[in-house]
Amino acid sequence: MDAAIEEAASKIIDLLSKSREKDSSIKLEVNEKILEACTSLMECIKVLILKSRVLQQEIVSSQKGNATENEFYKRNSQWSDGLISASKSVAKAANYLVDAANTAINSESGQNFQLIVAAQEIAACTVQLVIASKVKAHHDSQNLTNLTIASRNVTKATGVVVATVKDGNARTEQQQEIEFCKLTPSQLKTMEMDIQVKVLEMEQALQTQRMKLSAFRKEHYQKTEY
Repeated sequence: MDAAIEEAASKIIDLLSKSREKDSSIKLEVNEKILEACTSLMECIKVLILKSRVLQQEIVSSQKGNATENEFYKRNSQWSDGLISASKSVAKAANYLVDAANTAINSESGQNFQLIVAAQEIAACTVQLVIASKVKAHHDSQNLTNLTIASRNVTKATGVVVATVKDGNARTEQQQEIEFCKLTPSQLKTMEMDIQVKVLEMEQALQTQRMKLSAFRKEHYQKTEY
């Protein structure tokens, strides 16, 4: 788990270095702010995983009695499975954030909506991890308090990522508007028609993806009922 998070954090730093090498002006400034926000989020995630493990160790050592750790986990398989699943979900979401960041800095459109989805997924998985940890933790545990604080920091960091992405998108659009002013009437007309085509394509793609999402959720909910 730690290795996966460390690798994801390292990839974010590499993306920042690559952006500084090839980008300039507004694009570089936007990419730097977004990737710096992602780096801060990764640091918060690492702390979260650490605090989660410390609390898990406390729970096992205080409640296993004369049993071994393996025996305790077997007796409490539902709890341990939920904890493992939540931890893996956080790691997967962190890796999705890396993929989204890679797509963002290489995108010509300047729209980074994948990053927003990734950040929101991390926030949701963090809540799941805390809930799974709380099931067996003592309510007055300092380690539980530490985990709760770490989860709040992750939530704040995801909020910063979302806000930074939205601000970056707005700045990119403003830059594009400035560039439009330099075009001739003929070039503007050609661009207008190109944009109309893209709008139609995106509307069709949006409808298709909404149908896929609906079908996916229906299938997922049916499976989780059993």
